Amino acid sequence: MEERLIRTLTPQVIAVLVRRGAGFAAAEDAVQEALLEALRTWSSDPPRDPLGWLVTVAWRKFLDAGRAEASRRRRELKADAEPAPGTAPETDDTLQLYFLCAHPSLTPSSAVALTLRAVGGLTTRQIAAAYLVGEATMAQRISRAKRTVSGVRFDSPGDLSTVLRVLYLVFNEGYTGDVDLAAEAIRLTRQLASRLQHEEVQGLLALMLLHHARRPARTNGAGQLVPLAEQDRSLWDTALISEGMMILQRALARQRLGEYQAQAAVAALHADAASAGETDWPQIVGWYDELVALTDSPVAKLNRAVALGEADGPRAGLDALATLDPALPRHTAALAYLHERSGDTEEAAQLYAKAAPLALSLPEREHLIRSASRLNAAPRKSPG
Repeated sequence: MEERLIRTLTPQVIAVLVRRGAGFAAAEDAVQEALLEALRTWSSDPPRDPLGWLVTVAWRKFLDAGRAEASRRRRELKADAEPAPGTAPETDDTLQLYFLCAHPSLTPSSAVALTLRAVGGLTTRQIAAAYLVGEATMAQRISRAKRTVSGVRFDSPGDLSTVLRVLYLVFNEGYTGDVDLAAEAIRLTRQLASRLQHEEVQGLLALMLLHHARRPARTNGAGQLVPLAEQDRSLWDTALISEGMMILQRALARQRLGEYQAQAAVAALHADAASAGETDWPQIVGWYDELVALTDSPVAKLNRAVALGEADGPRAGLDALATLDPALPRHTAALAYLHERSGDTEEAAQLYAKAAPLALSLPEREHLIRSASRLNAAPRKSPG
């Protein structure tokens, strides 16, 4: 079987079994048993309808296992008649599976792991490698998550904002191990967008595409982080940028602005600038104003301060930054950057060095160290 086909069909089959009354853990076990049988038989006798075949076999596996409790067994007796082999279910329950895997009772890390396992179809080993933990540790995390959601009713809409937050968490993990989590997050968000016509789903997809388009230029040949202003824009993926902007325009046309649309609008303005010097910073500040109004996010306020420093000068940015909590992630790094822009290179060098141990990733920390070294090696300038 093709891996892509398995990853596409697995969440749909799990969702059908859960809708019929199977517990989440029991449903996934039954689907895995069906996949093993498919591996044994499909090469010599491939079904005309793989989805229908998997639903039929997985449902039989579930009934044979006898894992359901008495109340769940009664629901099984009332379930729809078992479909004939080769007949796919008419109802697509994959959307509900997104909500189930991002249930509010789960921690963010558990929701991410369960989403990748059940909706993404990744193996436990792949997820563990992506998050740089042992396979046994990840297996325990996923098992706990499955137990947590096993008693959740599958008959009401879930929290879309939680689903989107989980997908964005997956995207921000980027690339580790043999799984490209950024690409996987885009695939899952595309899948969600095809099933749910919602402006914020479109906004998140546009945001992912616009950020992902810059990926080839984000590091140099030595693997070092390249800041946005210094990136070679000819390396940006123009096809992804065009698609992201088109999706964003459709979302904004609905006139129901949300945080992901606002973030995507900022990314679109960066993508639209032929060079860093041509960036429309005043409009970016305006979009950050919208984002702050929507979320009151301290991170959005910090990003707005940096954008204000570009639009109205570093002193305006420093004044805005002074109103924020210095303990915010990247606050010290932003302070260093704005001091450098103002010409106070001595203070900037000290701040870059101070920010380095606080960095959220190794490439970012190394970049801050290089920035401090660069300024320390340069002739001193007095503040402008």
